[in-house]
Amino acid sequence: MGVFLIWYSLSKVSVSELLEYFKNANYWWILLGGILGLLSHLSRAYRWLFMLEPLGYKVKYGNSVMAVFAAYLINYTIPRAGEVARVSILSSYEHVPFEKGFGTVVAERIADLIVMLGIILLTLCFQFDFIIHFFFEKFNVTKLIVMGFGVILIGVAFILYIRKSQSIIATKIKSFIYGLLEGGLSIFKMKKKWAFIAHTLFIWLMYVLMFYVTTFAVQGLHPVTLGAVLIGFISGSFSIAATNGGIGSYPVAVYAAFSLFNMAEGPSIAFGWIMWTSQTLMIILCGGLSLLWLPIYNRKTSE
Repeated sequence: MGVFLIWYSLSKVSVSELLEYFKNANYWWILLGGILGLLSHLSRAYRWLFMLEPLGYKVKYGNSVMAVFAAYLINYTIPRAGEVARVSILSSYEHVPFEKGFGTVVAERIADLIVMLGIILLTLCFQFDFIIHFFFEKFNVTKLIVMGFGVILIGVAFILYIRKSQSIIATKIKSFIYGLLEGGLSIFKMKKKWAFIAHTLFIWLMYVLMFYVTTFAVQGLHPVTLGAVLIGFISGSFSIAATNGGIGSYPVAVYAAFSLFNMAEGPSIAFGWIMWTSQTLMIILCGGLSLLWLPIYNRKTSE
């Protein structure tokens, strides 16, 4: 899929033209976008500590930061595998039980989802016609509703079976689920709830600002309206969640969003590639260094 999307984006703008956009880009804006992205990741690592503390684990901030960056890097191989690796790192170096650590990550994702829904609602207020037209054109609403009900029914049947069964497998599953619930509910046990909320809002503000300031780096892209920024950001975010770090899909998703506003094709695709490339390079650098430094850092701290 990624290869096809790369081919599709390059069919819209030639490689030589794309390289020209990269050559003429204003890298000061790209650097600023990278700094904003870095701040969001550091804030995410610090926010994680608020969730682990009520469970009785005082995790070193350095390990949290490196686990977060390692997770981002690993997500480029298998989607969502990074979350498992992130929890495994803390389990190995900080002795946090996997199911509890994973529960905190689930709770984090719930908090992030709430903020993302808030951004979508805000965007809906600004660009209702654009979003409704795009949604109904791209998705079969009836099919999605039927699939949703099917998933719910399967989930209910599974829960009823696990509750009544006394088998070893069912007991292990129940123990794992209880651990997830304990980690997930840690958000309500935190002493620093408001700090957690502030960090959550800060993370997403940095995401949006990172996207916005990087638009200034590409010649021929401006003016970019607030509606275009929000829809482009949402579209790009979904592409990252759906694929391995947005490989191939991110430039296409941003181009699809910007095309709704009749923005130029070449600069839109070039912006998507520049945005994705700058963030990917940062993740490769920070994630790679994190994986290398983790055993050294923990050996030194233990000594």
